[in-house]
Amino acid sequence: MYKFKAILEIIGINPFVFVREKILEKILSDAGKSKGAIPVKGTVNAQPYQQNLVKYKGAWRLYINTMMLKDSPRRIGEQLNITITFDPVDRRLKPHPKWIAALKKDQLAREKFNSLSPSLQKEIVKYILSLKTEESVDRNVVRAIDFLKGKGSFVGRSMGEG
Repeated sequence: MYKFKAILEIIGINPFVFVREKILEKILSDAGKSKGAIPVKGTVNAQPYQQNLVKYKGAWRLYINTMMLKDSPRRIGEQLNITITFDPVDRRLKPHPKWIAALKKDQLAREKFNSLSPSLQKEIVKYILSLKTEESVDRNVVRAIDFLKGKGSFVGRSMGEG
């Protein structure tokens, strides 16, 4: 676990801190990659978090959301005590079995789903996993398959918006 202090900054509407260069190099080395989101965990002012390090506009940033730090957007300029380490735990979502079955049955929908960006795939999987009743799952799996086939909308999008 690496420790450092950082000033909370903001880009757009997103509070973040820069991770010290030496610590960043160690985390990237621990992760074995230097592209894409890097899963990390640690503490912000002694409160535990799980987050991703993200490279944006050429710089790696640790975004500090309100679950990590209460009222984070109002605390810009505050110095934070941070611990951070690479988090090797697999965080991939396991799709709902009914979603998997529906894609297996429909080759066109499966091919379209596989051609979507990883973030949109994740959004669809996450949405179906969030549903509370089997009736909602059934109804939304049908809607998602129709969406992939160009009929209707799903997760606030039409297929043309991809």
